[in-house]
Amino acid sequence: MSDEIPFDKTTEPAGQLVELSPLVRRLIAGNAGPMTFTGTCSYVVGRGQVAIIDPGPDDPDHVARLLEAVSGETVSHIVVTHTHRDHSPAVRAIRAATGAQIVGCGPHRAARELSLGEQNPLDAAADRGYRPDHAMRDGDVITGPGWSLAAVETPGHTANHLAFTLAEEESLFSGDHVMAWSTSVIAPPDGSMAAFMQSIEKLQGLHHQRYWPGHGGPVLEPQRFLRGLVQHRRQREAAILSRIGAGDETIAVMVPAIYRGLSPRLHGAAALSVLAQIEMLVADGTLRCSDPAPLLSSRYRLA
Repeated sequence: MSDEIPFDKTTEPAGQLVELSPLVRRLIAGNAGPMTFTGTCSYVVGRGQVAIIDPGPDDPDHVARLLEAVSGETVSHIVVTHTHRDHSPAVRAIRAATGAQIVGCGPHRAARELSLGEQNPLDAAADRGYRPDHAMRDGDVITGPGWSLAAVETPGHTANHLAFTLAEEESLFSGDHVMAWSTSVIAPPDGSMAAFMQSIEKLQGLHHQRYWPGHGGPVLEPQRFLRGLVQHRRQREAAILSRIGAGDETIAVMVPAIYRGLSPRLHGAAALSVLAQIEMLVADGTLRCSDPAPLLSSRYRLA
């Protein structure tokens, strides 16, 4: 974890509606865990006629609290950043209660398939039942009284990940692409490190005062934070090359050495992040792979 990243692990408890700005309110779902921090952040944007961003997991209690939060208002849009089960499944219940249009990312899709039948241990996280009324593309905009949300395509964490600019407050709803509490998990084949780094570079070319992420509190220094993320990934790349140079050939051997102190139950996610990094190193010719394409089970050596 790079000292260059100004991590902030503070946020309010789940279940409390908090007014963050004149246009933004937040309600955190009760799904805290090692991959979700204190829970998924659902956002209400606007006043009177509103949009709900990332309504969260299929949790009746959280849905009920969200509906109570917008009681007396019209929900025109339910906006989804990406199709993980902690972000999108509640769209069905919210739409049934409000009649709102489901917009945002397209249906779940993998960036590519893992070959030789290898499975992604995090594949169960995908919400394959999600179907939007309108799949937004880069630059598409939805509006309401006094607010607008413009889609920014940010693949990497997932192939279909979108962020959304709230121009009226110079803010970005960054989903799980950039979070203040931790770096994002990049898990092939849905996740792609190459796409993630390209999306980071894209955000470095945009101007926002703050990010509202999918978990945890705001990113208050976006450009500094993005620079830290780039440095963190470079450090991880260097660690992988160091382990391979020392004789480690498999990801399973590398993970405990690279992620010292990490709970063994998170080694599967860490292995996928290492695989994502290795995919880039094989593609640019830095590493050689024992298989036609990099796999969790492949053997690796320096080129």
